Order: sequence, then C-alpha cells, then structure tokens
Amino acid sequence: MAALTAAERTVDTEHFSESTRSLSSDTEAFPAESAQQHDFVVDFIEKEVGSDLKSLKNVSNLLKKLTDENNVLEEQVLTVSSSVPPKVSAALSAAEEARCSLEELLKKERLISNMLHQHLQGAQPWMDNLGQILNQVDHIERHMEYLRCLQHIEELSAAVQQCLMTSSVWEAIRAVDSMAALDTGLSESACSHLQDFLRETLHFWHKIIKDRLTIDFEKVLTQLHWPIISPPTQSLTPTANSPEISSQLELLVTQLLALQTSDDILSQKDLASGKGGPSAQTVSLATPTSLAPPLCLPVQIMLLPLSKRFRYHFFGNRQTNTPNKPEWYLTQALMWMGHSTTFMEEKIQPILDRAGADISARVELCRGLLSLVQEKVASDASRLLYDDALFSHLVEEVLQFEKELRSNHSYPASLPGLLHLLLEDAVLQKWLTVERKMAVEKMDAMLSAEGAWSSQYKDISDMDELKAPDCAETFMTLLQVITERYRGLPCPSAQLKFLGLQRELVDDFRIRLTQVMKEESRCPLGARYCAILNAVNYISTILSDWGDNVFFLQLQQAAVSLGDDVVLRDLGVLELGRLASLEGSLFEGLLALLDRLKGDMLGRLLEWTMREVIEKARPYGQDRWLSLPSQHDLSTMTLSSSACPMMLCVRDRLLHLHQSLSLSLFQLAWQGLADRLDNFLYQDVILSNHFSDGGAAQLQFDMTRNLFPLFGHYCKRPENFFKHVKEACIILGLNVGSALLLKNLLKESENETRDCTGVDDPSPESALNELGVYCLASCDVLILLSLRASWPGQ
Repeated sequence: MAALTAAERTVDTEHFSESTRSLSSDTEAFPAESAQQHDFVVDFIEKEVGSDLKSLKNVSNLLKKLTDENNVLEEQVLTVSSSVPPKVSAALSAAEEARCSLEELLKKERLISNMLHQHLQGAQPWMDNLGQILNQVDHIERHMEYLRCLQHIEELSAAVQQCLMTSSVWEAIRAVDSMAALDTGLSESACSHLQDFLRETLHFWHKIIKDRLTIDFEKVLTQLHWPIISPPTQSLTPTANSPEISSQLELLVTQLLALQTSDDILSQKDLASGKGGPSAQTVSLATPTSLAPPLCLPVQIMLLPLSKRFRYHFFGNRQTNTPNKPEWYLTQALMWMGHSTTFMEEKIQPILDRAGADISARVELCRGLLSLVQEKVASDASRLLYDDALFSHLVEEVLQFEKELRSNHSYPASLPGLLHLLLEDAVLQKWLTVERKMAVEKMDAMLSAEGAWSSQYKDISDMDELKAPDCAETFMTLLQVITERYRGLPCPSAQLKFLGLQRELVDDFRIRLTQVMKEESRCPLGARYCAILNAVNYISTILSDWGDNVFFLQLQQAAVSLGDDVVLRDLGVLELGRLASLEGSLFEGLLALLDRLKGDMLGRLLEWTMREVIEKARPYGQDRWLSLPSQHDLSTMTLSSSACPMMLCVRDRLLHLHQSLSLSLFQLAWQGLADRLDNFLYQDVILSNHFSDGGAAQLQFDMTRNLFPLFGHYCKRPENFFKHVKEACIILGLNVGSALLLKNLLKESENETRDCTGVDDPSPESALNELGVYCLASCDVLILLSLRASWPGQ
C-alpha cells in the first residue's frame, strides 16, 4: 500500500508538472496576456499548493474541481447560445410589423391629404366671396363709425350752441372738453378731414366761449384796477360791490381754468403748424419747451394789457426802444412783477387754491412777463453781435436781471430765465471773445498804472498780510467777476469754457509778471521785485483756495464726466485719476508754474542777499581765532568788531524783507537765509580756522548772543535753524578732558570692527547726543576737534 501510494504520488507529481509546463507554454504563446496570466497562475498555485510537498496529494482533487467548473461553464454557454436565436427572431418580427403599420399610416395620410386638397379647391370660391363680403362689412362699419363720430361732433356742437343760448357756460365748457378729449383720441387716426373738421369745430366754440369769458374777466379786472403799472397807492379791495365782484372774479377764473385743456391743445396745434404768429415762434425758440408748461389761461388774459404796453414801448419805433438801453425794458418787467405781486397773492391765488390748481399766480405772471423779455433779448442779442460795447452791456444787464429775478422775486430755479439765451453758439462765442478782449485790455491798463506795484493796504497792518500789489488784486478781482458772471449758467460745458478762459488769463498774467521780473532781476532787493514776488504768491494762494471751493469742485467733476478737451487737455491718466478722486484741482498746472516762478525769484533774492552778507563777513572769517586769549567772565565779552558789519547787514536785510514780503514769503525767506548763513559760517569761518579756548568762546558768544537773537524776533528757538554752527560751537567749547575723551572714543570706534565691539561700550552717537550734537557726523566732529589748539603737550 505504501508502494502504491508512493507510485500514485509520483504520477500526480508528474501530471502536475506537465500541467504547469503546459500553462507556462500557454503563457509564452500569448505574450499580450502573459503578465496577468502568469501572475494569476503563480498566485493560484501558491494559494492551493504552497511550498509543502505533502500537499501535492490534493492535485487530483484540484484537477477534478477545475474540470467540474469547466463543464458547468460549457453548459451555460450552450444554454445561452440556444436561447439567442428565438429573441432575435422575435425582434425582427416586431420590426416587420412596425414597418407594415407605418406603410398603412402613410397611405391613409396621402388619401386624407388628397381629399383635403380637393375640398379646399372646392371651397375656394366660397372663401373668396366671403372675403369680399367681410371687406364690405368692415368698410361699412368704418363708415358707420366715421358717421357716428361725425354725429357725436355735431351733437356736441349743438349742445354747446344750446348751452350758450341758455347761458349755461359750465355745460358748454364740459362739451368743449369732450371735443378736446375726442381730438386727443383721434390724434393717431388717418382720417385727416375728420380731424380738421373736429379741430375747426373745437376752435370755433372754444374761441366763442373764451372771448365771452375774456370780456367778462377784463371788465372785472378793470373794476379791480388791473393792470397795476405803478406802485399801488390804495387798497386793492374796492369799496362798492365787493362781494359781487369777488364772486364774479372767482367764477370767471374757475371757468377759464376749466377751459385750460382745450386751450392747451389748440395752442400746441397752432404752434406745430406755425400759425401762432412770429412772436409765439420766437418765444418758443427762446424758451426750452421741456421746462416751460403752458401759461394758466386767466394769467394769459391778465397779461394782455401788459403785453400791449411792452410791445408798444420796446418793439416799435418809440424812443424807448433803443439797443443801448436794455435796462429800460428789463427794469420795467421787474417793476411790473413787483407791483403785481400783492394783487396776485391776495386776489388770484386763493381762487386757484380753492379750485385745486397746483399753480402759483405770482410765478405764472412772472413767466408771462419773462416770455416777453426773452423775445426781446433774443432779438437784441442777434443784432448786437458785431458791437462789442453794446453786446457787453446787454450781457451785464441780463445777468443783473437774472440775479434780481431769482433773489428779489423768488423765481424758481427749475424754470428758465434769460441765461439760456446766452448759450446759443454764436452768442456764447461772442461773449467769450468779448470777455477775453476786455480782460486783456484791463491787464494792460493795470500793469501800466502808476500805483500798479504798491499795496492799497500798506498803511493797514492787519489787512496787509499778503502785501499784494494793486495790479495783482485787480487781476484776481477781474477773475472773480468773470466767475460770478458765468456761475449761474445752466450748462456745465459752457461754464467749463469760461474756466478755460480764466486759466488762459492766469497764464498770460504769469508771463507778463515774468517779463517784468526779468527787467527787475538786476536789483532783487528793490521794491518792484518784491512786489512781483508778492503778486505771484497772492495769485497762487487765491488759486489754491479756489481749488477747494465747492463750485470749482463741481466743475472739476463735470469736466471729468464730460471729458472736456479745453480743461483736460494734455493731462495723463494719472492726472485724470487725481481729478476724478478730487485729490488734485483744476489749477494744478498753473500752481506748479507759479510755484516754480516763486521759487526762482525767492532763490535769486536770497542769493543776492547772501552776496552782501558774505562780503561783509570776510573780515570776520579772517580773524586771529587761534591767538585770542581765554575769557573766564562772559559778562565782560563783547561782539567781535569784525562781525559788526555782517550783523548789521543781516539785521537790515531781515527788516527789509519783513517789510517788503508777505508773511508766508518772509517765513520762507528768513528760513532760507538762516540755512545759507549756517552753511557759510560753518564752511568758510569755522572749518577754515583753528581756535584757541578764547577763540571758541568768542565764536560762541558772537553766535548765541548776537546772530541767533536777530532771528529770534521771528521764531522761539532760532538756534534750531543754525544746527551746524550751534553744534560746532559745542564741540569747540568743550573742556580739555571731555574733548580728549570724545576724541579717543571716536577714533576707537573708527578702528574697531563690528565683531570686536564691546557690548557695554557707549556708541559715538549716544555720546554726541548727550552733548547736544545731533546733526554732525562722527567724522565732522573729529575734524572740529582737530581745529582745537589747546591739547595737552601742545
């Protein structure tokens, strides 16, 4: 049994080896799947057999298991293969049935389509006949509607006639309103003859009613002493029949208000067709229609006598109609407005309020009178374009009229006045030309005047801080007057054109100042040179203030939003961004030019002053500082005799500059002089000499007790403006021990490296700061120490 078992094991082993070899050969035969199959086989053998040889007895069981699995798979494949053909055949049968059904449906569709086509062909004559009948019916219906509308118009006309015969004015007005509503409804209709008939009928009855009401209204107004062409000297309330007249006035005003709708329609139709007369066309062109609603009908009637008087005096051949006296008709209109205010507010306004009309009687009267003035101004402006003097006078009077109209008569800002008449292209261009011409003439006159370079406030110290010469003040007043003239213009683009003109004038004046300055530059300390410098500073100060003014900030925003070429010309993206964010101003370019001119002039003035000071200081720099004896008592010390000319020169020049320059300029001047004098004394006096103890003490006395106090009149601590001289005096005045220690410390700090520096050693800067030396560097202090003559052993 053991032998048999061993034999069986041998057979199984050989069979397993052959199977493995066959698997290996299969793996080699299929290189595309070799990697995956090889890994699978190896994993499978490792899992089922492993490395134990005793487990090879399970090979037969494994072979049987695999065989059974193979048989099961073959049966499944055969089962699936046998079931596929019936499903495919069933699908094909269903598709065939669907195809047959579709063919049947297509046949039915063609049959029905042919039947429908035959039916339509048979019904076409009926459709044509029916279409003709419907067209006839529509035509008849339109004729019927036309006739009904015509009948309605005739009925309304008959109703108006009947009402007027029975004095039923209210009923007549309602019928006319119905006609007006019908006219509005037919505005889009193509029936032009019907529209004309309706409009003529409406105009006919409207005119009859309006004329009747106008006659009655004028009678009542006459009893109330209208028009009021002079200041009222008696009570507006009549003594007799007061209640009756008041009731008649209220009735007539209310009826005229009810007639307003039809009156507005007819007025617009007449204006559109050009039947309103030349005056109406002129006013319509002079007044922006979007801002000018129709006048209240009662006020139109009240304006008739005033309009007749105005045209009689200012449109005909009367002596009052003269182009060089526009103030006559402008003043007359304002007087009528003022005289009629009480009447309108006491008599007419309460009636309008009770009628529910949102109308101001006083404003309506002003609008009516203003329309007459607009017509007159528009006519005169076009005729005076070639006469500078008369045109300029007209503009001045128009601006004054606008100011009084808005302020004294409280005319609403939302309604147009006269300024829009000045914005016509030809008129505006002429205005700009005249402004430029007159400004240039005034600049020539102000610069050539006898007192051009003297200040009119020179004797009043409290008002003369800027010390502006008369020519500069006159020029800025000229610019301010131009600003006030165009400030009220309703168009930002027009305002920007005047702003561009102002900028041109400022630049022109700057060039003129530069030319005069070059003539006076040979004597910068002269009165005229200082006056020019004050003028530049004054103009720069005023323009800086204007840059923060609300009006110019609004113009700045308008210029950015409109992209105005005149104002924004030659500006880069950065400058435009600054203007848009309100960081810059419209005068930045001019301010830069003025500041540069101011800096050049101030520098030339200080340079000239320093020449005199240096000339006077030469003996002082050549003193024998090394041989001066030591002074133990400072109370006995006096100013060096060689320093007296320099000190006197500095004092006189400071006094002259203080008297000649404005306060802000003088601040810059004395500080600049102090800085230059500090550098000169440090370089040419201190560093150019050696000092004994007495010399150092004398230098410190001259500076601290004499020079610094000269500037002490203008600041609290003048020594802070002479840092080099002050600190040099400190170093030179050290006692020997302190100077020696400081010298050794500074030399050691120069020789030591950063790695060898002791932590506890004081730094040179801290040692100098303890002495009060902050400006001078260590090397400068060593140079000053080398200038001392009193060292041990010397």
